Amino acid sequence: MTRSVSDVLQAPARWRYILVLLVLGSASLALLGRAVQLHVVDQSFLLSQGDARSIRTEPLDAHRGLISDRHGEPLAISAPVATVYADPFVAELSDADYRQLAAALGVSKKWLFKRIDGNKGKRFIYLKRKIAPHDVAKVMALDLPGIHRRTEYKRYYPAGEVAAHVVGFTDIDERGQEGVELSYNEWMTGHPGAKRVMKNRKGHVIKDLGTVRSAEPGKSIELSLDLRMQYLAYRELKAAVETHRAISGSIVILDVSNGDILAMVNQPSYNPNNRQKLEVSHLRNRAITDVFEPGSPMKLATVAAALESKKYTLNSTLDTSPGYFRLGRKSIRDARNYGALSVQEVVSKSSNVGASKIALKLSGDVVWDMFYRLGFGQGTGIGFPGESIGKLPDPSRWKPIEVATMSYGYGMSVNALQLAQSYMILGNGGNKYPLSLIKRSGPIAAESVFESSVSESVRDAMAAVVAKGGTGTRAQVPMYRVGGKTGTVHRIGQHGYEKSEYKAIFAGVAPIDKPVIAMAVVIDSPQGQEYYGGEVAAPVFSRVVAESMRLLGVTPDAELVSRPSYAAHKTLRPGEG
Repeated sequence: MTRSVSDVLQAPARWRYILVLLVLGSASLALLGRAVQLHVVDQSFLLSQGDARSIRTEPLDAHRGLISDRHGEPLAISAPVATVYADPFVAELSDADYRQLAAALGVSKKWLFKRIDGNKGKRFIYLKRKIAPHDVAKVMALDLPGIHRRTEYKRYYPAGEVAAHVVGFTDIDERGQEGVELSYNEWMTGHPGAKRVMKNRKGHVIKDLGTVRSAEPGKSIELSLDLRMQYLAYRELKAAVETHRAISGSIVILDVSNGDILAMVNQPSYNPNNRQKLEVSHLRNRAITDVFEPGSPMKLATVAAALESKKYTLNSTLDTSPGYFRLGRKSIRDARNYGALSVQEVVSKSSNVGASKIALKLSGDVVWDMFYRLGFGQGTGIGFPGESIGKLPDPSRWKPIEVATMSYGYGMSVNALQLAQSYMILGNGGNKYPLSLIKRSGPIAAESVFESSVSESVRDAMAAVVAKGGTGTRAQVPMYRVGGKTGTVHRIGQHGYEKSEYKAIFAGVAPIDKPVIAMAVVIDSPQGQEYYGGEVAAPVFSRVVAESMRLLGVTPDAELVSRPSYAAHKTLRPGEG
């Protein structure tokens, strides 16, 4: 059988056609197999690789707890702000990009280039933290690769320097550094969460994939402070320090019914919202960190010990002639010869001789025990960082001169809070409540230091100090009867007592019949002709009490409402009054 020429020519073409079909079929099968492999066999691997290149876990910041006063007024809050950061690994920026970014951030181009280019091995570096929203908007409008923003929180203190020494402040990472911020740092610190996001080639978030772990905000704290009284005390203290050109000053106000600290202020202070020019010495909460010899305010504690012993009443008489007496080589002196004085007059005239004779007759152990029960020589228990407990000497080693000088507040040291605490006890019936900077609810248990009858007599002695003829007439308050004790003590320097430097002190309670508050005012080194406690500290007490009574809604004394102001008597000038 013979084949035609056309058959011979068509045979190779057919094989080529079949070969092409085989090649295409094999390629299709290979592609199909590869697709099956990618979508079935290697799916999880490929998904993980894709996610590794586009899905990231980002933190969810948790804000710090709020600090407020007893009425809910904010003292420290955390406000959301923005932070600009870079991913140097993908931040490929041109010279023009660096110039624009530096201008938007308000930094130098040289610093910015070194910051990003010098950290190419890192995936995260801060460029500028916690800045204003409009500044962040300028940066993000540039749409530069590897440049991102995140939300953080910045601490803000609405009361500023008024409550700075109590509230304290945090660092840029919201870790407590001073005050309540430090002592309750763990309580107020939040626990950050996390979320998964999908990012594009430039590192920008294009899709939120959900929360991995919710952020837990920090717990809030409500302080015992009354911000109204805090402002009031701060204003009057600052005015007094400036008027008398003093080095520093402190005021503490306590609620005598439960030991709550209603106000605690110091001068000089600082603004926690702007610490660029902060002086370290201004950080101290002097009301609890600085100790001093309290001087004559301790005479009331000595009198309390005398009254409790039943050896004395307020009418008991002591001979202070001729205005001094000697103990060994030392002399105890009054400003002048007061002659015969009652125990109440020993307080109102501020007689060092009279207080010394009482203490020597009682014995040092008895006086020491009263001082200790009033809270001296021990911590107040408020848990505030840097508190100084002062010094209460060991009575077993005392000489008579040491017993005598301690009776009027020398040879020992206290802080302003301890002094206010002692007057709280002396004025409220002898009840020692635990002090607190944290607002508490419900009744507070108290330790009974002495009988209420002793407290009543002590308040009578306090009132005599403020009445005409006493050393503290400038502490008088229109329409309210008050009481307390003045003090003027020599300031201690590097080489002992400074002859011309003093601390002016006044401690007292108001109103005197049914005390609501106890207060201590301490002003360090007033300059000029006025430096006695009755001239410098007592008027501050008067002004603060007058406004505080109104704020607290205390009813005026009916006997004084119709009388003219009786707060203009000239203060006497006894030696240490």
